[in-house]
Amino acid sequence: MHVPDGFINAPVSAIAGVGAATAIAVSLRGARRELDEKTAPLAGLVAAFIFAVQMLNFPVAAGTSGHLLGGALAAILVGPYTGVLCVSVVLLMQGILFADGGLTALGVNITDMAIVTTVVAYTVFRGLVKVLPRRRSSITAATFVAALLSVPSAALAFTAIYAAGGTTDVPLGKVLTAMVGVHILIGIGEAAITALTVGAVIAVRPDLVHGARGLHAPLKLRVGGELVDAPAPEPVPAAARSTHKVRAVFVVAALLLAGFFSFYASASPDGLEKVAHDKGIDTQEKKHATEDSPLAGYSVKDIGNDRIATGLAGMIGVGVTVGVGSGIFWAVRRRRGTADEATPTAVPGKSQPERSHAQKSQTEKV
Repeated sequence: MHVPDGFINAPVSAIAGVGAATAIAVSLRGARRELDEKTAPLAGLVAAFIFAVQMLNFPVAAGTSGHLLGGALAAILVGPYTGVLCVSVVLLMQGILFADGGLTALGVNITDMAIVTTVVAYTVFRGLVKVLPRRRSSITAATFVAALLSVPSAALAFTAIYAAGGTTDVPLGKVLTAMVGVHILIGIGEAAITALTVGAVIAVRPDLVHGARGLHAPLKLRVGGELVDAPAPEPVPAAARSTHKVRAVFVVAALLLAGFFSFYASASPDGLEKVAHDKGIDTQEKKHATEDSPLAGYSVKDIGNDRIATGLAGMIGVGVTVGVGSGIFWAVRRRRGTADEATPTAVPGKSQPERSHAQKSQTEKV
């Protein structure tokens, strides 16, 4: 689904860029509410994990492959606003370092792969969990459906963008049919990967899954023939709430996927590449600005062994994505902490000046 330079004309690419920048600005503000001491370090690793899994193209039809988009996975694990930022970081690294996705088309790609997938997936997910039983299996089922629908939605979004600014004269009906058809198949793979990942995290640390928060009904006890709420559990010690093990698993998984298994990914063109070639959309494709990058094509240049070149490029990508993503999310988290400290503590029943006076009096007493 990575759109190269030349598929969409300059005016529409610019409009998409402005829209993407606006969505990122909104997401930065929204992420302050989602990121806490547990999810802030996890978010950068989720971005790196998405980068790694995107290197694993899987076959979906004759001569066609697909890969994870990641919007649904990020939104359900760390929240929709943070999810938009996760996928955007991945797309930025791919465009700059690996010549994957045009730089002038970056706004199109963020709109299509980060914003549309995240919004659609999280909307569907939240709607399903409201009507499904409050069980872990329901979260996994809702995740599967949400991820499945997010991919053809992105295909529809590309078709709409192409209709507004496509640089080739290809009938829109053919583009729509081909794009949605192949991406429904890719969506099945997306759904399986996303549901398995979310299900695995829920099995060991449900408190780390943003989409699973507040979904568990309180435990009931039968007393004298009536059901009453069980006593609240004692607070879990800080050491038991540590995210170190989960973070370590994400790091190891990302490095293994990008550094080893990526060599065995399908070499067939992905859904957009196949449709673009078959329908003639790619006739106006332009040379990528960073195609001479040492990491272009997910392979380190001047290394003769393809396996080593691909694996090393993948591991470098994971490391850079972790670094950039974690830096952004920690900065957003610190902004939230600064804002919380700047907000005066409310004293019930008093106006703002009275609250300040009350706080001052309490301080003097101490």
